[in-house]
Amino acid sequence: MKIEKITIKNWRSIKDQVIYAQDLMVIIGQNNHGKSNLLSSILFFFGEIKHHDLDFHKGSTELFVELQFGCLDESDNTTFKKYLTSEGKIVVRKTAYLGGSFEYRGYIENPTEEWLQEANASAYTKRELASSLQFHPFIPATGRISKQDIVNAQAAYIQQNRDAIKFSYELEATNFLGLKSVASGIFGEVYFIPAVKEASDDFTSKDSSVFGKMYSDVVALMSESNDEWKTTKENLGKLFETLNKKDKDGNVNEGRPKQLSDFEEELATELVTWGARVDIEISSPDIESVFKANTQVWVDDGVRTDIKRKGHGLQRALTVALIQVVAKRAIAAAANNGDEGEGARKVSNSRYFIFEEPELYLHPQAQRSLFDSFVNLSESGSQVILCTHSSGLIDVERYKSIYIATKETGSDETTVKQCVDDLFEGDAKKDFNLSYWINPDRGELFFASKVVLLEGATEKTVFPLLAKKIGVFRYDYTLIDCGSKDNIPLYVKLLNKFKIPYVAVYDRDHQQGKGADAIASANTSTQKIEDVIDPAVGKSLVLVNDIEEELGLPKGGSSKPYIALNHVTSQGFTLSEGMKQKISLAYGIEVEA
Repeated sequence: MKIEKITIKNWRSIKDQVIYAQDLMVIIGQNNHGKSNLLSSILFFFGEIKHHDLDFHKGSTELFVELQFGCLDESDNTTFKKYLTSEGKIVVRKTAYLGGSFEYRGYIENPTEEWLQEANASAYTKRELASSLQFHPFIPATGRISKQDIVNAQAAYIQQNRDAIKFSYELEATNFLGLKSVASGIFGEVYFIPAVKEASDDFTSKDSSVFGKMYSDVVALMSESNDEWKTTKENLGKLFETLNKKDKDGNVNEGRPKQLSDFEEELATELVTWGARVDIEISSPDIESVFKANTQVWVDDGVRTDIKRKGHGLQRALTVALIQVVAKRAIAAAANNGDEGEGARKVSNSRYFIFEEPELYLHPQAQRSLFDSFVNLSESGSQVILCTHSSGLIDVERYKSIYIATKETGSDETTVKQCVDDLFEGDAKKDFNLSYWINPDRGELFFASKVVLLEGATEKTVFPLLAKKIGVFRYDYTLIDCGSKDNIPLYVKLLNKFKIPYVAVYDRDHQQGKGADAIASANTSTQKIEDVIDPAVGKSLVLVNDIEEELGLPKGGSSKPYIALNHVTSQGFTLSEGMKQKISLAYGIEVEA
């Protein structure tokens, strides 16, 4: 079962938002723009956190988080049968009210006829009235008619006559699955690792910890496949049976220890005036629980201690190791289940991994390794949701997985920007993906307040240096080396979708000595850039005819970025007023000519 759509109303800074979920969801945004609020709304739905009065947006008295689930397996279809749409999806809403109460309700295909609606079942419990309705053949022939009898009769009639009945899709009037509070884990297993916590909490053997959940799987597997373990478990069960007066078949245990029987008789003697006896009955322990309760985790990095006595980096690395193990197990499980037929349940289908700032205490290389683990988890059946400040956990090729939480200037309401469209195909997709090797840090563009798109390495080398020289440099701007003029439209399309402001800087390419065909080709490339620019998001800036000509560099030669850098840092270099103005415009500052 997978989350497909999230609808949030009045949760903290999120007033009204609909988000389309992916198997991997990377939530980013500037500080205090609401990315943690998006993450916490999902945790609220799953019951991982409780709501408080301060969670209600701007004086509202009611809030809700609504999730649409798809990819249900056979077991899910049985559990949530009442809520299944014709497309095989379910939608559930968790509503909270100011003061503390909350409820879960699901959407159902409700018959438009009132006498077929479950919410009205109690109105038809009188036999005379019930017998006049079309579902009467499904009512018990004798005895008192209960509300449940009517509900069953309605369901049976609907199942038999579905094609002839009109339905509306609406929120049910009663509690989801008839439960006052949804049972823990009913939507799947949730693994939540917050930004700041004791790492030792992840490594306890309790079922609530990440380690404990995984360890339970190991113990269960051992119990199933290890013959010595199974024999020990059976012998232990037999031993405890002999301690009771009667065995499981009700026969007297002849071999029961005399000390237990004597103890019962002593107690009975003291209770004779009360006419009461005491029977001591001993239940066989759950050996798996005993095994887990007596488990401790030690870390030996040259000094063997518990995890609390290790540095934050190693503590976080151990948590990451857990994630990586889960990812590898999930991949193996998905591969094994692939041979079991279409109806087989994939182990990870109902697992949700939720991380808050997972990059904490990890160096860049470790962050990249961690991101690969997240990708593996998401590709093997689980959903991974993380909130991060690190561009190391961003892959621009997976742009559909990126969610930017932002507040417009002057607003305190969070909106979430995402791209659900396929932007590239064929050669365009290949070119966009290949540009990663030219510009591996391009993930930073999603964190920028503005992006400056540049043709190549020379521009990326000299633009920030010259911007610092003339006092217009800004750290919140990201410069991207697109690899070529023809790649600029690819980035423009992406930035348009996420509404990230940009300036596309490109060469006019009408250099002296160029032939008509070359100029025509340059004009075609220019037009492709201009055609995709959205004036509401970005603009273009043209260099005449290229960066070398603008800077007064000598023609020809190699190692252009180095030559350009050496040229602009030489003692006699003077930046032209025209180039000064263009660099200022790229950084959003108007300069008088």
